[in-house]
Amino acid sequence: MNGTTTIAEFRDAVLDPAKRAHYRLAWLSTVDHKRIAVLYMLTALVFFVIAGVEALFMRLQLAIPNNHFLQPDTFNQLFTMHGTTMIFLVVMPVVFGLANYVLPLQIGARDMAFPRLNAFGFWCVPFGGILLHFSVLAGGAPAVGWFSYTPLSETPYSSSPGVDYWAVALFVLGIGSISFAINTIATVISLRGPGMTMRRLPLFTWINFVNAFIIIFALPVLNANLAMILIDRQLQGHFFLPIGGGSPVLWQHIFWAFGHPEVYIMALPAFAIVSEIIPVFSRKPIFGYEFVAASSVAIAVLSLGVWGHHMFTVGMGRPLDVFFAISSMLIAIPTGVKVLNWTATMLGGRIRFQVPMLFCIAFLIQFLVAGLTGISHASVALDWQTKNSYFLVAHFHFVAVGAIVFAVIGGLHYWFPKMSGRMLSERLGKWTFWLMVIGFNMTFVIQHFLGLLGMPRRIYTYPDLPHWGWMNMLSTTGVFFMSAAALVLVWNLASSFFRGKVAGDNPWDAWTLEWATTSPPPHENFVALPPIRSRRPLWDLANPDRPDPIVGENSAAVTLPDHNKVGILTFILSEAGFFAALILAYLYFYARPQAGPGPKELDVPRTLVFSVCLFASSFTFWRAEIGLRRQRRATMLGWLALTILLGGIFLVGQGTEYWKLFQTGVDLSTNLFSTTFFTLTGFHGLHVFLGLIALLIFLWLAWEGDFASGRREAAFKSVGYYWHFVDVVWVFVLFTVYILPLLR
Repeated sequence: MNGTTTIAEFRDAVLDPAKRAHYRLAWLSTVDHKRIAVLYMLTALVFFVIAGVEALFMRLQLAIPNNHFLQPDTFNQLFTMHGTTMIFLVVMPVVFGLANYVLPLQIGARDMAFPRLNAFGFWCVPFGGILLHFSVLAGGAPAVGWFSYTPLSETPYSSSPGVDYWAVALFVLGIGSISFAINTIATVISLRGPGMTMRRLPLFTWINFVNAFIIIFALPVLNANLAMILIDRQLQGHFFLPIGGGSPVLWQHIFWAFGHPEVYIMALPAFAIVSEIIPVFSRKPIFGYEFVAASSVAIAVLSLGVWGHHMFTVGMGRPLDVFFAISSMLIAIPTGVKVLNWTATMLGGRIRFQVPMLFCIAFLIQFLVAGLTGISHASVALDWQTKNSYFLVAHFHFVAVGAIVFAVIGGLHYWFPKMSGRMLSERLGKWTFWLMVIGFNMTFVIQHFLGLLGMPRRIYTYPDLPHWGWMNMLSTTGVFFMSAAALVLVWNLASSFFRGKVAGDNPWDAWTLEWATTSPPPHENFVALPPIRSRRPLWDLANPDRPDPIVGENSAAVTLPDHNKVGILTFILSEAGFFAALILAYLYFYARPQAGPGPKELDVPRTLVFSVCLFASSFTFWRAEIGLRRQRRATMLGWLALTILLGGIFLVGQGTEYWKLFQTGVDLSTNLFSTTFFTLTGFHGLHVFLGLIALLIFLWLAWEGDFASGRREAAFKSVGYYWHFVDVVWVFVLFTVYILPLLR
């Protein structure tokens, strides 16, 4: 079965046992981007139900003052699991799923650049989700909040394995997210159809492309932080425990360096959805395409430098407070530009108030409120008063629910006909809309006032103070309206899949390429592509007498780089972020020397000798590439074998250094220096080891003659980029760990 499976064929497959088994296997082993997208969204739906139940229990606990429905530790566990599940297992998978389905279709590609990597990225989601929730059976779920602040998440304060499962689960989910981002970047850069230049990209594709770069920069930082907390908990490290010289504030800096870009990782796909739907239902091109595209880039850049506004109450000092206040105000500018563009697009348009458009209008209103309350947190004085109150809870949910969920539901109604060939019920869609709007505002608007009245967040109960009781009861009542909206949505999806009105190829009269193929699309997506000369190719096709102005050079000959090269360079960019976080952590502690073993214990001359071997291996690999390019098999084998030998010598040298330190009583748990030293050099050694495994595989393939006539040359070059990157990283590690102490 492929993407053209009809409803009748689906029923036959479900009823016939043999076909049913084959159908299940085909879905479980699929590498088709459309099926993987559906799996992403179905997985997100399952975890959405789980997160919703967790939220319902928390709101029931908070419905009345002095309630004992839940115990404090149980509430903290639900609080942690709900936040983690909603962010990493609901919002991110559903927006990844929509991008997976729509993005290749919009650029005229047959699939994502790396189909197997795409499948791997998806399977990280259920695996990570199972790991996270297995903690409930393994001694108790984590009870430290989705932010897992240290030292409360360290072993002396959280001795159950819940935090360990949380960290490992997020590490797995982070790897999956990075895989998705690499695939997205490589697909957009390398697999665009003839005539689809970067300036002609639909805004949905453009914004998701920009979003992938935020993932590449932000998720490796989180992974580095998770590695450090696991080392603290499992190997008695000293990164974040003050008693060992560690710094809980460092955890906050690294976590929020990921955590605030994460807000835009979730929000930018919502902006992308709205930027597609509003023009179609306003019957106008998007107002100011260039401004929307450029503001997305500005948001991506600025999002990496605003994390400190989460830490105004930490006491960072006036210079940092001023810097992060200014950066937080600046990021409101490109965000506001988008709101103006969407509003201007609707002005004067022939608006069709169908369900996708209704959700976009609700998105605009809720997001405007979220922006106004969010910019208030750029004021240090006001932030100081409201940071630990329910005012912040309300603001966050206006972004995460009011903006993102409204946009996603609108996107589901918009693209469901393309995915299934059936229309969703307009009547049930409007029930979903009104129940969600009423329930959302009933739940979260009142929480702004609760926060201003002084109700703190992260508490499991509260005293019977004036107005707190009825306000919390109203907030809890709203959750039931949102639950009803979710049930109606699920029923609409399920019933419409089997009995919905046949959609046709382009039920909305839209203009982008996904509507140029059948609904659902065939396995290869397109039989033929229409000419692409502007940003609305289907408009040009339907209106040859008044086509859009040609954007850029009117040529179908677009030179695209190799997707393997783009993929490995993007992966290297993500790994650079991982090592940058580890190096900065080392320097953070190096600035405050501790008693005990230190850099003086290291044998610098000996390390320099082994470093020369590693640096020389880049030269020998380059010679192996030349041998391959000139089809000189023996030369290529010789230089490649020498590269592996030099890399092995370096690893042996690092191992002997470790052994010498162990013999003198210095190990990872000795003090802060040893923790940072072994972590930084150890992860580099792991990357060298993985590179050697790849080189050994290629040596064996070359020996067997698999490189004849230039076969696998692109893959070999990709490994070369990785190997050179490992050498470059060692330059920074060598200077930071070994040379810098000599200059001090």
